[in-house]
Amino acid sequence: MLILIIMLVNYLLLIICVLVGVAFVTLLERKILGYIQIRKGPG
Repeated sequence: MLILIIMLVNYLLLIICVLVGVAFVTLLERKILGYIQIRKGPG
């Protein structure tokens, strides 16, 4: 039973790490695209 709980916790931690990583990559990508993009408009 203890092994099952440990496995579940490991899977949850892995999923959380993946989600956080994806969030950071998305934020960085948006920032980089924002800097690269030449905006034509007011200002």
